[in-house]
This record gives sequence, structure tokens and C-alpha cells, in this order.
Amino acid sequence: MRQLRRTSRLALIGSITTALALSAGAQPALAEPARPTVVVADGRTQPVFGYTDAIRERVWVRADFDSDGNGAADEIALDVIRPRATEQGLKVPVVMDASPYYSTLGRGNESELKADQDGDGLLDRWPLFYDNYFVPRGYAVVLLDMVGTNNSTGCPTTNGTPDNLSAKTAIDWLNGRARARDAAGDAVTVDWHNGRTGMIGKSYDGSLAMATAVTGVAGLTTIVPIAGPANYYDYTRSNGVRTRGPDYPASLANTVTNPERRSHCAPVRAALSAADGDDTADYSPFWDERNYVKDVGRIRASVFLVHGINDDNVRPDHFSKFWAALAEHQVPRKLWISQEGHVDPFDFRRAVWVDTLHRWFDHWLLDVHNGITDEPAVDVERAADVWQTYPDWPVPGSAATSLWLRPGAGNGAGGFALTPAGQGRATQAFQDNPSQTEATMIGNPAVRQPNRLAFLSNPLTQPLHVSGTPVVRLTASADQTDTNFGAILVDYGSATRVAHRQAGEGIRTLTTEDCWGESGPADDACYRQTAKQVVTADQEIVTKGVLDALNRDSLTTATPLVRGRSYDFTYPLLPEDYVFPAGHRIGVIIVGSYPQYSSLADQTRATITLSMPASRIDLPIVGGRAAAAAAGL
Repeated sequence: MRQLRRTSRLALIGSITTALALSAGAQPALAEPARPTVVVADGRTQPVFGYTDAIRERVWVRADFDSDGNGAADEIALDVIRPRATEQGLKVPVVMDASPYYSTLGRGNESELKADQDGDGLLDRWPLFYDNYFVPRGYAVVLLDMVGTNNSTGCPTTNGTPDNLSAKTAIDWLNGRARARDAAGDAVTVDWHNGRTGMIGKSYDGSLAMATAVTGVAGLTTIVPIAGPANYYDYTRSNGVRTRGPDYPASLANTVTNPERRSHCAPVRAALSAADGDDTADYSPFWDERNYVKDVGRIRASVFLVHGINDDNVRPDHFSKFWAALAEHQVPRKLWISQEGHVDPFDFRRAVWVDTLHRWFDHWLLDVHNGITDEPAVDVERAADVWQTYPDWPVPGSAATSLWLRPGAGNGAGGFALTPAGQGRATQAFQDNPSQTEATMIGNPAVRQPNRLAFLSNPLTQPLHVSGTPVVRLTASADQTDTNFGAILVDYGSATRVAHRQAGEGIRTLTTEDCWGESGPADDACYRQTAKQVVTADQEIVTKGVLDALNRDSLTTATPLVRGRSYDFTYPLLPEDYVFPAGHRIGVIIVGSYPQYSSLADQTRATITLSMPASRIDLPIVGGRAAAAAAGL
């Protein structure tokens, strides 16, 4: 039975015109049928093409690398779905999600996996809503299996070069620069592509989008990384402190490899563990290969970043460093900063997200002039479902403002001043405790404790907006040749906030569903709805940071301390956008080891002595020093 498909309005008008002429006895003219086209209304492409009759394919693109060293070039598997109108001359762009998770962890809030239910070698179930929503609007969707995962050959290298080039290989094929085959071994070429590809994906998928963009590959027009690691060193280490478990790259590679291939890929994982430098946590060529920030200057695509400011998996320094590098190289960019943790915008701002993404792709991939690039570049979630827009980030007017640490009296907390204390020799000391919990670190801030130093402001007389990356600058000595430093910025005061520390990281999944796009017999476009999860608490960890004292001067070279000698220790906290309410107090907690931030606490138990006149925290305050003074600091 011939499959039916939707037609564009132009094709429909042509059919009606021909039917009327024939009914009047006129002879039809011999002419080429009208080529189907996308339809745009209200600045958005419309769903005029079919989903159930769409063309589905699986191809393997030949790579120019051999990740498992078996002597054969790797092949990257792509599942493609495109409107049937592409068989009648319609040229379409591609929305691509390259992922290592399609057969293991799954994608989205419901952990969807790829599924071929009838055994014909083609997908029946497509993870996420991109196929259901975008194919009827005149897009092709490509779900790519990263090298060594699902139907691709080779072995994963945890953001090493083969991982990073997987999607580039596919884009080269889409643009006629690489070869592909189907399951029968026959060559497959592309005659339906308009030459533009947009990549999207969360977490590892987001990092693959960034990795592809920094190759400068022609044909990649935009990327939408959602909570993606931009520098894998920063994902597994922080300023010389290891923040993940031992042999993490090999462990992750094992997780994403199909179980039947894990023994085959064991030598590749062994090579990862031999090179990752767990013993020092120093930056090395191994990590430089996995750093996309340094190569932003090669990007030819626009970038739409999305990140949770409270993401404790892929921490927000990934987006902030990438965002700053994009600005330096004048790359077109857009940014959403949410209050959630590691959560997709489809699950924290669904309707606005789908519409914004739709307009973004329409603009960059189909030249639809819908004004999206004229809108404010940055959306920030100020409180649960309360959003504000800004022209840039950090928010314009933000300025590093020094809060100088002042010692407390007796057993009380220290304080802050907007001016240094002068040339005095006041010091305060504490002993590192590698088993101290985060709750103990921030608890009872007005009482001096032996394993931390606490500094507390007076209650603020007006709100104080921090936007950017705070920096801690300490002058200190230790009685050991090595120690760690940690710092926590705390809001002391009761408020209702997004519950990003609870299960769900700020959202609660409901039993009801809503639908986004067209469903098919085996793949519906409906997903469980979510609601914000909030909590009322008397304190909130705003941001935090760590430093290995051995890496105080260089992340590539460790230099032991001389016992008792004072050094300058400068380290960033994680970026933040936060408003301290009036009446609340700002707290800064200084510790040694911070085991709940990192996986490896320092075991020297050093006694650390701070020189108070020379130590401070620089907060990026909107309005700068004047705003700090007006708030009573």
C-alpha cells in the first residue's frame, strides 16, 4: 500500500489547481512537479511533513582513526530519520545528538534507549523528542553512536581524539567528504542535506558537541551543549585536587562500552589509566587533549549554552570558561543559567525551551528571520521558575570587590572590611581535618572551631547581587610540605530555594504527560511532566572551591612547601549568580581538605596559619564597591 505523506502548502495548491483544470476538460501542461518546501509562519517552521512515513536509515561512516588498534579503521554508526519529501528534492538541515549512552545509560529524564523492535536493523524507538518535533518541520535528525558504543566499532577513549572526532566524521559524510555504507555494504551518499548541521546534547553529549565545534569542521552551523564538560581536567580535578575516583576515564569508558566488547577494549582502558596521572592530579598532555576551551578560536558555529548553576556533576566553571572564551573570539552565543543541578531544560522550563530551541535552529539552520539573535543573550533563573534576562554574563556592572578578612574577637567569627587592615601581623590558625564534613564546616558560623576559620558579615541592609567568579586570595603558611585549601561562600538566612541538593536536583517527576511533536506506532512524542522542588532552609552554600598547595603556581608542576614559610595562595570558587537578600549574612569558611568537594582529602593534617592583613575574597558584586558599602559591608 502506498504510504501517504503530508504535503507543503505549495504542493497542495499545485494539486488543487491541476484538479480544477482537468475537471474543466483542459489538457494538463507537462511541467516538473513543484519541489516541496518548508512552511514558515510566525517566525517558526510548521509541521507540514509526515513522521510515520519518514525515511529511516542506519549507516556506518568510515573514520580515519583506529581507536582499538585492530588494524581496521573505525566505523561510526548513525541512525537517520528525514522527511519523505527529501526523496522529491527537499533539502533539509540536520539536528544531531552524538552520544555514548544509547545502549547503556539512556537519554533524558526517562533514560530512553535506542530500540529496533522488529529486527529490521532500523530504529523503531528514538530517544528524546527531537525526531518527533523537528522531522515534521523539515529537519533530519541524526542520533550518532560515539566510537566504541552501541553499533559503532572501536573503543571509547573518554573524550580522547577518537571520541572527539566521531561527529566530525559524520558531518564530513553529510557534506560529501567521507564514505559510508549500509548494512549490506553498499555505499550511501547524501543528496538531501542543505549543508547545515546543529548539534545538541546533555552532559557527555554536550562535550561531544563542543569537541566537534573546536575542530572547525565546515558544515557545523550551531551547537547547543547542555551541562557539557568543556575541559575534562576540570571535570575530574580542580586546581590540582582530584575530584573523581581513581582511574575515572577508564571507568567511564567501561560503563559506555557494550558488555560484549568490554574485554576487547581492556587494553585501551589500561592505556587511559596509565596516562591519567592520578598520583599527582597535575595538568598534562593527556588532559590537554580533552580541553576544548583552549581551542574555541577554531569554532565556526554559533553556541547556545545551558547550565545549572548548582550542577555538582558538571560544575558551572565549565560553562563560564567556555562562555568567556566565546566572547574573546566573538563567537555568536546565547546562555541559560538555571537554579537546578544536572537537569535538562526540557525538564525545568519545557514549553519555553522547546520554543526557544525551535527558533534557534530555524534561524541558524534554515535562515528564518525570527529575531532570536536580537533578544537578550542571557536568561538567569533567579528563583524557582522566576527568570530575568541580561545582555551578557557576568551581569554588566559586576566588578571584583575585595572583602578583606578580619580576625574575630575571642572565640567568635571573623568579619570583613572593604579596606585592608594595614601592615599588622595578626594571624589565625586552624588544623586541617581530612574527615571534616561539609555540614560541620558551615555550621555554627559565629563560634570558632579548631578545623576551620569562619568570617561573617553583619546583616545586609539591602540585597547584594553577585555575578561571576569569586576568587580567594590568602597569604598563609603550613607546618607540612603539602596541604589542601578549601573555601565556601555561604548565605546565612532563611529562604525558600530550589532544592538542588535533593533527589531530582531541583525537579520532581510527575505521573502526567504532555506531547511535543508527532507520534508513531512505536515511538510517541509524550513525556512525563515535572515540577520544581523547593526547600526552605536557614542557610545555603552559594559556591565553593579547592586548591592543592603544591599547584599554587602551576597546574602542570607540583612544588612542595617549605614548612613555616608564607606563600600567596589564589584560587577561584565556582562561578555564581546569586542575590543575598537584605537581612541575611554573608559567610566565608576557610578549610584545608574538603572531602565532599573532592574524592581525595589531603592526609597531612597540616596546621595552616593565615596572615590576616593580606588575605581576602574578591566577590564579583553588581555595582561593585559602592553596592557593597550600601549593603553594609
